[in-house]
Amino acid sequence: AYFLLQVIYARRRFGISPPNISGPPEFERIFRAQVNSSEYFPIFVALLWQAGLFFHQGLAAALGLLYLYSRYCYFVGYRASSSERLAPIYFSTGVLWILVAASALGLLHFFLSHYTGLNVLRLLAA
Repeated sequence: AYFLLQVIYARRRFGISPPNISGPPEFERIFRAQVNSSEYFPIFVALLWQAGLFFHQGLAAALGLLYLYSRYCYFVGYRASSSERLAPIYFSTGVLWILVAASALGLLHFFLSHYTGLNVLRLLAA
């Protein structure tokens, strides 16, 4: 919602009415940062839910907060210049990959224990 409000404020500041999406480079960077974040949001929510449900809620919550903070840094960096968006986007992508791994491990453990009776956690502890 914060990113959407920033686009609305930028539209007013630069006099760009919807549905136009082109204008000064400052507006286009703000608009692209919001769109890029919106494109990744469904992936983030699905991975966060799976990691929290099947792996560990605390880890998923911490990774979720890291992801949201890195996306905020991405937005602020992209608003300033297109080159300042790179470090936060790489960090947020890394967080997504960790969520992918946690989700996959959690799902693997669930299916192995549910369908084969094999408890991987007990085997690792032994």
